Amino acid sequence: MHPTDTDADDLQLPGKDRNFVTALARGLELLRAFGTGEEYLGNAELSNRTNIPRPTVSRLTYTLTQLGYLQHNTHLEKYRLGPGVLALGYRFLANMGIREIARPHLQKFADATDCNVSLGGADRSDMVYLETCHGHGPLIIRLDTGSRLPIVTSAIGRAWLCGLSDERRQQVLQELASEYGDDWPQHEAGIQQSLKDYAQYGFCLSEQDWQRDISAVAMPLILEDGAEVMAINCGGSSLRLDHDRLVNNLGPRLKEVANQIKQELAPRNPSAR
Repeated sequence: MHPTDTDADDLQLPGKDRNFVTALARGLELLRAFGTGEEYLGNAELSNRTNIPRPTVSRLTYTLTQLGYLQHNTHLEKYRLGPGVLALGYRFLANMGIREIARPHLQKFADATDCNVSLGGADRSDMVYLETCHGHGPLIIRLDTGSRLPIVTSAIGRAWLCGLSDERRQQVLQELASEYGDDWPQHEAGIQQSLKDYAQYGFCLSEQDWQRDISAVAMPLILEDGAEVMAINCGGSSLRLDHDRLVNNLGPRLKEVANQIKQELAPRNPSAR
């Protein structure tokens, strides 16, 4: 049984904001429903994932297909993301001057450490890699631009939290607590430890918290007096990146990389820190 249109409006429109366009929000929710590695989804699957009534989903997928944001496979009777979504993503990345500035610094550090070194921004409860550079060694993470990591367990996510204002951080933590439910106390403990690490070292750690064989160090990039917060990380196999190397080697070196990026950003963004 699917929710009524009124139920769906309640889900999408807290407080009945008159300026909120529910139809647009629903269409965007459908696009968000496509996960990494999932090429095709049908209307029923999209309805279940978004809690949008199936008749509404059918109209939205038709419209998004006509606009080029979805492609329809008539044999499977399912949809996949279309080139329109890719074009929007490329335009977003092309307009981010920080990527152009950060990339050579990230690549140099990745080559020197044989680690995965990335720049990321937050999207709901995840961090999304906006730029990522790989080293050449055999024991490195092969994650690419667009990869998503959970904020609560990844070093880059925790670093992003550390870069937020106290008020904004508390708001995000409340949202994360609601999402994770009974698992929240464990995640909260890790985040609190990262706040202590950041106060002590100037960077955050994730030692086998995101994945058992992965460890990483990260720190925030605070731009425009906190109006924009991003983060950079350096990660790899936990067999290579033990606590001592993270704290006494990679962490301090990552701080130098961050300072170099911020120095280059300064002429464009005097508020970068």
